[in-house]
Amino acid sequence: MKLNTDKMIAETENGIGWMTFNNPQRRNALSLEMQEAIPVILGSFAQDDEVRVVVMRGAGGQAFVSGADISEFEARRSSPEAIEEYNRIGAEAGSAYRALGKPLIAMVQGYCMGGGLLTALRADLRIASEDSQFGVPAVRLGLGYGYDGVKALVDLVGVAYTREILLTGDRFSAQDAWRMGLVNRVVPASELESTVRGLARTIAENAPLTIRAIRVAIEEAAKDAAQQDLARVERLVADCFASEDYIEGRRAFLEKRRPRFVGR
Repeated sequence: MKLNTDKMIAETENGIGWMTFNNPQRRNALSLEMQEAIPVILGSFAQDDEVRVVVMRGAGGQAFVSGADISEFEARRSSPEAIEEYNRIGAEAGSAYRALGKPLIAMVQGYCMGGGLLTALRADLRIASEDSQFGVPAVRLGLGYGYDGVKALVDLVGVAYTREILLTGDRFSAQDAWRMGLVNRVVPASELESTVRGLARTIAENAPLTIRAIRVAIEEAAKDAAQQDLARVERLVADCFASEDYIEGRRAFLEKRRPRFVGR
C-alpha cells in the first residue's frame, strides 16, 4: 500500500496485520500525517481476507504512543478552522478502527499517554509490558477532552477510575492499569512480543465468521437496550451455522485434528 509518511509501517505475516507507529524520536507521538495513514492501513487490512487479526505497536521500545504530537498544535490547532480540520482527520482515523471488523490487539510497551491511551482503547485486547506507563494529561495542558474519549474510559474501567485518571492527569504503572482494567495482561518486556504473537496466532487460527459474530454481539451488549440490533447478531450467528467452517469444525473435532477455517 502507498503511504504518504514513513512514520507508519504496515506489514502482514501469517494471517496477522502489523501496524507500527514509527516515530521513535518523539516517542511515537501521533502526528497528523500518521493519523492520515491509519485509514489507509486499516482499510487495506479490512479488505484482505488473509489478514485475520491486527496488532498495533510502537517502534523503538520506549513508547506505544506517547500522545498527540503537541509540537503541531501551534500550526494545526490554533484557530477554529484548523481545529475543525484536525478533528476531521482524527474522526476519519476513528471511523477506520470501527470499520476494521477484525480483532485488534494493542501491544503496549513504554509510554501510552493521552491520545495513545485512546488509541489503545480502540483495541479488543491490550497486552502491556511491565515497564509501561499510562495516563491522560489533558488537565495539565489545558486541553478540552472530548466526550468520546471519556465514554471509552467509562465503558472500560467505570466512573471512579475514569475520574482518577482524568482529574489527576497522573501517570499510572502497568500494574495500576491492570488493576483498573485498562489492560488484559501485564508481562515482562522480554516476553511481550512472543506473548502477543502467540495470542494473535491463536485468534488467527479460529473461525473468522464466529469471531465476527462474537465481536458484534459484544458491541451490541454494551449498548442500551433501545439501541441494540439483536437481529443483526442473529443473522451473523445463523451465518456461522450455514458456513463451510462449521462443517470443517465438526469434522476436525471428530478427526482429532486442528481445523482449517477459510472464513466462509
